[in-house]
Amino acid sequence: MKRFLVLMNTLIFAGVISAQQPAAYLIRGKAFIESGKTGEAIAILSEGLLKNQDYRFYIERAEAYMAGGDYTSATSDYQNANALASSSGEYGLSRIYALKGDAVTSLKHLENNINSPFKKREKEIMLDAAFSLIENSPDWRQFWKKERYSMVEKSISEIEYYVSIGKIEDAGIALNELTADYPEDLNTQYAKALVDLSRGKNNESITLLTKLLETDKKNETLLRLLAKAQSSSGNPAGASQSYSDLIDMGVIDAELFILRAECYNKTGETDKALKDAAKFLELYPENKSALSFAGKLEAQSGDNLKALDYFSRNLKLHPNDPECFIDRGNSYFVSKTWDYAISDYSMALDIQPSNSETWLSKGVALLNNGRTEDACHDFRAALALGNKKATIYLSRYCIK
Repeated sequence: MKRFLVLMNTLIFAGVISAQQPAAYLIRGKAFIESGKTGEAIAILSEGLLKNQDYRFYIERAEAYMAGGDYTSATSDYQNANALASSSGEYGLSRIYALKGDAVTSLKHLENNINSPFKKREKEIMLDAAFSLIENSPDWRQFWKKERYSMVEKSISEIEYYVSIGKIEDAGIALNELTADYPEDLNTQYAKALVDLSRGKNNESITLLTKLLETDKKNETLLRLLAKAQSSSGNPAGASQSYSDLIDMGVIDAELFILRAECYNKTGETDKALKDAAKFLELYPENKSALSFAGKLEAQSGDNLKALDYFSRNLKLHPNDPECFIDRGNSYFVSKTWDYAISDYSMALDIQPSNSETWLSKGVALLNNGRTEDACHDFRAALALGNKKATIYLSRYCIK
């Protein structure tokens, strides 16, 4: 598991990306690919390549070409990546030949990948849809008869799987077996920190991860787990610093900005949270949860007009999502724009009539709008759905 990440300069989003910021090009390229904008991805990555001869640009651009169905250009880019960093493009080449139905050539490149520093994990390979055309072939079955992953690697994957599905007891049993055989292995220590965190032993996990990071400061896996443990332990300031370390390392993951923004929000640093949310939305402008989060941050900061703008954008993109109506309804509620709040709450309830909190909010809005009888109807609906707060309003306004 112990991997050292290639250092990259700090990611900064600005109007023009400078040659000193390869991560900015890469993260934009990835965002375009994930948004289905392969042409824009190819353009920005090609621009980056003119200023940064870095194998990762070829890898990402190859992904864009593949997404657009241009396997010839993708093959060329993976080969160019190999020329800059030996074997870095082998997994991509394996995927291309698998998609072409050429099992023999695909497995040759997969063998090269597994024997390289760029080795993909077994689980990732098995879940990769690119291999679906060859996974029932004799060549594929023969390939996997040979043990290609160590017992430690298999144990780590098993523990991570158990943790991911909430089988913590099974993860603990697997950890005990791993510890008995490899007590000093760094992978074992990582697995212990993971299981400790899943058991709610946040401080034990943090202590162990901090010790491991003393000798491996740029380990992405350890830093991510540390940030999660710090957040779970009620230390958002520590978690925000860990996310900052990952961003400064140049990790190509825009979600780090949202994770850090959530930490800043908890520490009361709303301005910083808003900046990070804006960075993420610049890359993923249609992301529902990010638009909702940014709107709530603006509302907290006192700028209800900006909050409404975010919520309205979200509704335009997701017109059948009750949460989007609720977000905007809450914003109208705060500004005491009762008619609009009532309208949005009504739309949300048309889609999700079982939401007791929305019935209560709509009732309060109706009450403030002078429509007491209608409000009482909503308070009764909220109470029927189990919302005990409705009893206060019912006793105060609805008993004749």
